[in-house]
Amino acid sequence: MKNSLVKEHIIQTASKLFYEKGYNLTGVNEIIKVAGIAKATLYSHFKSKEDLCIAFLKYKNTSFLEDIKAHTKMAKIGKVQILALFDFLKDFFNTNDFNGCWCINTISEIPHNNINIKAEIKAQKLIFLKFIETLITDNTKGLDNSKIESLAKQIYVLYEGSVAESHLHSAIWPIEFAQKTCEKLLN
Repeated sequence: MKNSLVKEHIIQTASKLFYEKGYNLTGVNEIIKVAGIAKATLYSHFKSKEDLCIAFLKYKNTSFLEDIKAHTKMAKIGKVQILALFDFLKDFFNTNDFNGCWCINTISEIPHNNINIKAEIKAQKLIFLKFIETLITDNTKGLDNSKIESLAKQIYVLYEGSVAESHLHSAIWPIEFAQKTCEKLLN
């Protein structure tokens, strides 16, 4: 198997395990066993479990951004396209493997001083916030930059909060309430 394929296989295996079981409860030996590789193979691609965690975060975020962008683009132009963020989240919630936000789950498991993983998560969240700003810019008229930025942060907090609360309660109502609140913000 080509080196790039092996690396991708390791990332996919670790991603599945980290998301299902958590970062701390997933050991390197379990990743090696499930991936069907040698320990030397894992360490030839990743210096540490932390490096593998960062690859997992990037892998999940890339897929998430592609999917949410495609989902929102399918919605009617205007406020409906912004509200489609929450429709996407409802669909995600209704999948069999929904386990909340991989970033929030991971940040809650790492020590406060783990700057590398924390920096990756912050970078991903800022990219998502910028995406929301773009959605607002493309789908509203007459808002200046400060209003767009403020509205984007409000929607971001609604989205992120509804991910966490829907996971906690194992219920869709936090997403539905966040979407209704977002709709009020857009009027």
